[in-house]
Amino acid sequence: MTANDKDQQDVTESKRILDRVNRESAAAGNSVIDRNVARAKNHFNADDADAEDPIEIWGTRIGRVLGLLVLVAMIIWVISYTTGKS
Repeated sequence: MTANDKDQQDVTESKRILDRVNRESAAAGNSVIDRNVARAKNHFNADDADAEDPIEIWGTRIGRVLGLLVLVAMIIWVISYTTGKS
């Protein structure tokens, strides 16, 4: 095997690796932050609820928003309790 053949194989292998990385990156699409924001939006929009039942959709949305508000209130309470500013 000559040096030229070895160089050609290296170039071919490098192109194959770069193409694979490009395909895998394109499949991932967005950044982690974008995916998590979209996931949270879908969660609070109740996209996983039955689309045929508007009562279930709105009940799920209201429940999730109230749960978030309770969580925020509890976090604020814990911080104020631990710092002694109650």
